[in-house]
Amino acid sequence: MLNRRILRIKAFKVIYGHAVTGRMSLEDAYAELDASCEATRDLYLLMLAVIPPLTTEALARIEAARSKFNPTEEELHPNEKFATNALARLLEDDPDFRKVLSKKKLGWDRYDIFIRDLYDSVREKPYFQKYMASTEHSLAADCRLFIRIFEEEFMENEAVWPILEEQNLYWNDDLAYALTWCCHSLDDIARGENWHLPELYQSDIVRKRKPGVVMDSDRDFVRKLVRCALTGYERYFKRVTASVSDWDSDRLFSTDMAIIACAMAEIENFPEIPQNVSLNEYIEISKFYCSPKSRGFINGLLDRFIKENNKTE
Repeated sequence: MLNRRILRIKAFKVIYGHAVTGRMSLEDAYAELDASCEATRDLYLLMLAVIPPLTTEALARIEAARSKFNPTEEELHPNEKFATNALARLLEDDPDFRKVLSKKKLGWDRYDIFIRDLYDSVREKPYFQKYMASTEHSLAADCRLFIRIFEEEFMENEAVWPILEEQNLYWNDDLAYALTWCCHSLDDIARGENWHLPELYQSDIVRKRKPGVVMDSDRDFVRKLVRCALTGYERYFKRVTASVSDWDSDRLFSTDMAIIACAMAEIENFPEIPQNVSLNEYIEISKFYCSPKSRGFINGLLDRFIKENNKTE
């Protein structure tokens, strides 16, 4: 599930924690890393679990309208396509899906207002109205609809962020990635595959789907990256401060130094990864976590360190 880009981000966040506190043991770093990685899959599960309650909300609206004192003809004979969609039933009836949600205590039971507002938003959208007007009744059509919901209804929804923050602090940057994986799962279900809990690391998924493929373990990669960045942190810090005398050293106990430490650790300890690939990866990460001034500083410094390292080899 987790690819190398997001694993680099998680390693950077662990090292950032060390940069701020200055007292993180390797055991603590591994525990933080494992919790952060597992949290991304938990968020994927939570978002996928929105399908049944959203469907239940639609059914409740229909039943409430039918129970009115003097319902209209439309209220007596409504379009039940969404309220009876096959995808929600499939997930509700899947023992593995129910079991993992129960084990991890994930669900939307406490957020009925959010579910109601979400349904109000969805039912007004042209893509939903097109789905309701279509004569196609199939699991694939239901999957396509929920893919649109995942693509369009969450990232700009301000109401979802307090919910995620309340449940897990690791989720603040992972929503887009988790939603992408929800869409992957729905694509698989639309093709007739059963739902299954994704392997945590992308390399494990590839090896499972393509037996015999030789692929380095992503888990080993990220743990080695964290270990090398953590144990080499003081050396990298001294090298930075010695190289740039007019840079405020206090600022290096921040995102800047954490990114530099991870980048240098990868460049020095993963010779199988091209140096320009490592450099570009961390420059991309810096675009999201650093100021424009810091990004230029990091880019120039890493480029200089790479050239210096290559001269000494």
